[in-house]
Order: sequence, then C-alpha cells, then structure tokens
Amino acid sequence: MHAAADAEDEFHDEIFPFVPAPEDGSRWQAPADLEEHLYELREADDAYTYLRAVAVAGLYRPVALHEKEPGADASPLLTVDLPDGRKAAQVYTAGLLPRPHPAVVYEFVTLGALADGCPDDVDILVVNAATPCEQYYLTTDEERQVWADLHERHHRDGTLGDRIETRRTGAPEPGPLLHGLACGAHLCFANGDPWNTLDWHGAGHHNEVDRLAESWGVRGREQWLATQERLLTREVSPWYWDFVLGARLAVLAEVGPRLDPERWRECVEVTLRNRVVETGGPDTPHRPGDDPELDDFVAAMRDLVGKVLRYEARFRADELLPPDGFVRTVAAWDIGRASKMARWGRGARYATEAELRAAIERTSHAARSAYGSWEEFSAGYILGRCLHFDEESFGSWYTDVLHAHRALTSDPDSPWLTVPFQPA
Repeated sequence: MHAAADAEDEFHDEIFPFVPAPEDGSRWQAPADLEEHLYELREADDAYTYLRAVAVAGLYRPVALHEKEPGADASPLLTVDLPDGRKAAQVYTAGLLPRPHPAVVYEFVTLGALADGCPDDVDILVVNAATPCEQYYLTTDEERQVWADLHERHHRDGTLGDRIETRRTGAPEPGPLLHGLACGAHLCFANGDPWNTLDWHGAGHHNEVDRLAESWGVRGREQWLATQERLLTREVSPWYWDFVLGARLAVLAEVGPRLDPERWRECVEVTLRNRVVETGGPDTPHRPGDDPELDDFVAAMRDLVGKVLRYEARFRADELLPPDGFVRTVAAWDIGRASKMARWGRGARYATEAELRAAIERTSHAARSAYGSWEEFSAGYILGRCLHFDEESFGSWYTDVLHAHRALTSDPDSPWLTVPFQPA
C-alpha cells in the first residue's frame, strides 16, 4: 500500500466520528443537507425514509488500513462487540466523516452491497453512530431485503453530480486555504463534491486510488508529488496555449484595443521563428521552407489563433465573457485541477495534511497572480478544458462546464459569491 510519508501531526484521536448534541438543547447544526434531512427523520422516528435517503447517497465504512490488500476493495467490515453480546457494524454518511487518519480509511459502500455482504455474525448496523442523527437497524434477512429493494429502486451511480455542495461546519476560515479550495469549484460541481472541506475522503479510499491511477497515471506518493508540482507550476498544459495568448497581449500593447487577427498570427509566427534562431544560432534555418517540421508547427499555431477566436466568440454569445472580453491565460485549467489534485492525493493517502494545506495555499496564490476575478478564472479554465478535450465540437466538454459556470456565478451558496477572489 502506498501511503503518505509519516508525520507527527497525522496522528490524532478522531478515528471515528464523534459529534455530541448541543449541551444547551438547541438545534444541532448539521454539516450538510443530507445529515440535516437524516436528523429531521430521526426526530420524526421515520427509519424507513432515513434508509431511503442513504440508499440514494451511499455510505462509508471504516477499514483498518493495514488490513487492506494493495489495489483491492475487499476488506473486513469493522465491528464492535456490544455489552449485551451482540455485534454491531458502523457506517457513516459523507458529511460526518472525520479528518483522515493514518491507520483507518473510509470506503464507499452502497446499501445494496451491505445487504449482500454484511457478515452473518453482525446483528446491528449503526448509521452515523455517536452523532445526533444516528440510526440503528437489525440485520435480519427480512431487513436486508428491504435494503436491497431500496438500493435497486433509488441508487443510481453518477446522479449526485452537477450541484454545489457546501459544508456548513468544519470549513477553513476566510483566507488562502478557503480561496484555494474554491479554485477547484468546477470539478467539485461536476462530481457533487463538497468544495470547502480539507477532511477529504472523496469517493472512498479505493476509488480515490483508482481515480488517480486511471485518469492521471499516478500510482504512488512520488508520482503524486510530481504531478501536483507540475500542476502548480502550470507545466501540465501545453506551453504554446499561453504563448499564443501572450502574443495577442503583445500586439494589443503595441497597437491598442482593435485587434487585427492577421497581425496576431504574424506575431506568433515571427516570434517562434526568431526564438529558433536565438536558441540555435544565426545559421539555423528559420525561413519558411527551410525546416518542414517548424513550418508545420507554425501553421498549427496560426490555426490555434483562429480556434481561440471562435471559442471566445461562443463564450461571448453565451455570456461567459463580456461583449468585449477575451481570455488572457489558460492558467486556471492547471490551477483548478491542482486544487483537486491536492485533495485526491489526500484521499488516496499519498499526501500528508501539511502537504495538502501547502498545495491549496499555493493554488490560491497562483490564481490571484494570474486573474482578477472568479469570472476571469472560470473563462480561462473553460478555454483550457475545451482546447484539451472539445476539438471545437461545442459538445458536452463545453456545455457541461458552461452549466457549471452559470451555477457558480449565480447560486447564493456558490464559493464564487461567498469567497472574494482578491483579499479585501
């Protein structure tokens, strides 16, 4: 098992959730909408509707990390012996998970999987034990059939995305950490993840490990560290995207706000050919026809100018950019992913808590150095995503993230309306 480097501050007593009810008898502040709903259902003694809610969202089960096989999802269900001789298993909803601990991870599990796989010697399933919304269920054959039926009727993979999920408790105070977390809002929205928590478990330990391996080729701590650094230093996206955008800024600085696209293309070509001479010496072939490979690259960069102009025209039509707006840099594409990479690394246990915090703060600094507003940041992120995936089809790679942009710039619960982009 690839784990994060040992660190003294990683060890703490918050292995399992412990959330006492308010001592003064006031109403409990739940961490998120689901837990608020479960709290109300528990007060109403509606155990069946409670089960239906967790069937939709799924649950998390604690697993001793040393018992996990590398790359395997199967592991023993942690149990506790009750004073009356019965055995109980504990599972939790996402909003109540504690901060990560080096000895225990949390795996995502559906109610249907519990119906099939709960060991026969477990007598009681406890949901959200030691919290104000705890609920107890017997594990009889009849009860498990209810779980299986609810799972079949209500659980659908991938249906909890495209939403803003904000934790009401436990978030960092306003500052670079909270701002850096908000930089990952596009990805959080797409996945339905809470945007403002450092206590990251994501889709469960096994799923976080798989996500990094399958989508990023990251299979251990050292690879995570290298990828995180490349994202923070904006070395994952091709250098020539921002080179082309920078050439436009150079032209605008010289001739003023009225941009001639051909002048922009000429600036790109001349700058590229001059750089070849500067790096290769005065005798280096640099004129058209001297170097077919260079000619092909120059042609591609001239075409990229047109591609950017067409995307920006669509952005303006969709009010993603103002009528006279344009994208100055696609830095946000790497910066936004760096914000989530830090959390994914923590969920996979490749990152320590200190490394997570440091990466998130660096994300904030990089974003504020490159942009002046969340709207500018979002436009840069979207252009980078489109250049990476969309190929000017204006399909779901564009429309999905446009939907996210509209929600993030209008929903009162959005981090982009609650976290100032620049410090006051």
